[in-house]
Amino acid sequence: MRSRIKERNSEVASYLETHDRKFIAAAMRTPLLEREHEANLGRRWRDKQDHAALDELITSHMRLVIRIAAGFRGYGLPLPDLIQEGNVGLMEAATRFDPERNVRFSTYATWWILAAVQEYIVRNSSIVRIGTTPAQKSLFFNLRRLRARLSKSPDTGLTAENRQTIAQELGVPLAAVERMEAQLSAPDRSLNAGIAGEDTDEMMDFLADERPTPEAIVQDMRDSATHAAWLNEALDTLSPRERDIIRERFLGDEKVTLADIGAGYGVTKERIRQIEGRALAKLRTVLAERHGETSMAIAS
Repeated sequence: MRSRIKERNSEVASYLETHDRKFIAAAMRTPLLEREHEANLGRRWRDKQDHAALDELITSHMRLVIRIAAGFRGYGLPLPDLIQEGNVGLMEAATRFDPERNVRFSTYATWWILAAVQEYIVRNSSIVRIGTTPAQKSLFFNLRRLRARLSKSPDTGLTAENRQTIAQELGVPLAAVERMEAQLSAPDRSLNAGIAGEDTDEMMDFLADERPTPEAIVQDMRDSATHAAWLNEALDTLSPRERDIIRERFLGDEKVTLADIGAGYGVTKERIRQIEGRALAKLRTVLAERHGETSMAIAS
């Protein structure tokens, strides 16, 4: 199976080198699968190793890879490379998918694709030195999202107040936000060029859906009964204090700052950040073991 994944990914890489716009346009127009047909494809692969079923499952979800990869553009790596790595995650998800778990494949595959893309960025980013601490990685992967939310225009950048807000929300020093902002200011590849062979479509039309960050995924899991059950199950493995911190930081109506939580427990915000990082790592491990998520730090 590994050889099959390698072979298919080589095909995707080769095509992207010369036909990336056509590939993206075609993938984004591929019809979505009906739930029962999707489950049937999963069963055909699981029970009979039917490669035709596996290929259809993968091909029908390439749009998911593209959307997730597009959410990480601007980190100094070409979009086709991010798509290629996301494709690895998609193929891993397809080979491991269990249709009897009553969860849509797109939900399951998102974890694998995110992990593959983020791992690639961490390994290969040329414009930043991300660092190894949870706080550094969190800043790296969250700054663009927060900058887009807070800035009046993508061209104006952050104000001093914006930077202070981000530093407080992520629990990092203001200087760290300023350094990371400078490092992430490299110009993105233009996505406003027309799709080859199309008169009106632009690449941006296909890539406008930003995907959530790892922390946002934990928060968004409240939105479905299946995900809520998974999350509650994982939360039960935490200590009472770890559970309270995760709920206050990610699952409440408003995100409580590290400093405020620390004041409530009589400890520093750095200590709360350490506990939060440990708790997120535990959640990641439990979700990986029970629901097929890869060992990549999805909740880092």
